[in-house]
Amino acid sequence: MRPLAIASAVLSLAATALCAETNLTKPLTSTIILPSTFKPAQNFKNANLVHIINLEKSYPKESINVVIENIAKTAQDEYFIPFTARQMETIGGLEVKDRKDADAGKFAVEAVEFDAESDTQFYRIRLPKPLAPKAQQTLGISFSYLSALNPLPANIAQNDKQFLVYTFSAYCQSAYVTTKQKTEVKFPGTAIPDYTIIPGTNGAPESPQRQGTKFTYGSFGEVPTSAVEPVQVRYEFTKPLIHVSRLERDIEVSHWGGNIAFEDRYIMTNRAANLSKQFSRVDYAAQQYYNPPSTAVKELKFPLKIGSLDPYFTDVIGNVSTSRFRSNKREANLEIKPRYPVFGGWNYPFRVGYSADLNKYLRKLSSGTTYVLNVPLLEGPKQSEGMEYEFIELRVILPEGAENVQYSTNVPLVTAGTSLHRTFMDTTGRTALTLTAINIVDDFRDRELIVTYDYPVLAILRKPLVIFITTVSLFAAAWGIGSLDVSIRGKRS
Repeated sequence: MRPLAIASAVLSLAATALCAETNLTKPLTSTIILPSTFKPAQNFKNANLVHIINLEKSYPKESINVVIENIAKTAQDEYFIPFTARQMETIGGLEVKDRKDADAGKFAVEAVEFDAESDTQFYRIRLPKPLAPKAQQTLGISFSYLSALNPLPANIAQNDKQFLVYTFSAYCQSAYVTTKQKTEVKFPGTAIPDYTIIPGTNGAPESPQRQGTKFTYGSFGEVPTSAVEPVQVRYEFTKPLIHVSRLERDIEVSHWGGNIAFEDRYIMTNRAANLSKQFSRVDYAAQQYYNPPSTAVKELKFPLKIGSLDPYFTDVIGNVSTSRFRSNKREANLEIKPRYPVFGGWNYPFRVGYSADLNKYLRKLSSGTTYVLNVPLLEGPKQSEGMEYEFIELRVILPEGAENVQYSTNVPLVTAGTSLHRTFMDTTGRTALTLTAINIVDDFRDRELIVTYDYPVLAILRKPLVIFITTVSLFAAAWGIGSLDVSIRGKRS
């Protein structure tokens, strides 16, 4: 579905600046099928490439800044990025932009399929304008991997430090020859006991060069296509690895009530190292006095929109009282503590909900019956260690009778569709827009979802008319039944 042409006019009506780009990235749902013998044509070369790997959170975030040059004799607009089959399953949030032209927006990116059995798969980048022969363009490519960090050892004591292992290539994976490149790795601290050393060649120093919490592999000279130099690093990260296997988010709009209700249902897992011994409540309570680093999830903090009301926090047992909500004119924060500390390998399903004034999220166009809804697509906890979401299902439940529903977002989505959601006092059911996304990280938190829909006057009046007619019918039926003569009399002679 594509956004309405009026989206640009709508943005000026909103109180905040909105990002109304069409969803461009389509992970794992490509319909572009190429021959099994496919190999990207050598139309480009990477004149200079800097590969940055950020390990400061509970998931690796990678960015590639590359100057590409068209070495073909004709203009080209397709650039391919290779990934392994495992990487294709866990990659998320792949975005591409022009580093030197911020106004160009994000480029269209699609996963291409050519051989399901091959270990090498590709994403295809569509340049906004074909690149002329011998011309250069600077691309900024960013993405993350889910479930890519593994604790080593896999089992530790309750108070022990945790070390993670990450494996990558010192040579950035590329379908093209790279003239010059280097790989930078950013760590959360200086405790890095194990890492791969690459000997220098032709008088160059060995890699990595260490500077504080940053390692640099390279720079390297010309590297051929698909070259790989395996590197493994092991570093301290005594924090939880928060993984949400499923998030179901409902946003319900009520025009008559002037209210919008949010509810998020989480299935959360901590991927940190498992406990080698049984959990000790005594040791855990003693630690709270000096609060050392821990792999357990002790608290989750939700920065909500200003004006949020009536929050609640429940789990499979019922209401959880260990929460605190602070709201004023400048902020609204919900802080929750799980019923128990969530250590490595433990699960914790829970739900969080709140409501707000609909006028803060909804605008009506000056002409016609079109409404514009602007809501955060993802509004989960904001943790220093980060969070990753394997699967997200978002439902925007609109009023009964809403039609011509369209949406716009810059969060990579997998599927989108509309259906009917039937609830109390409905006749045909409410219109529900359902969006799904996979492999999303908390960097996408608070990105807007803009939904436009038509809500005719007759649809607005439908519910009160149904209530009025139902009430009158009940009174009429009661009067009619009361008027019946059901007495028993004898026959007249």
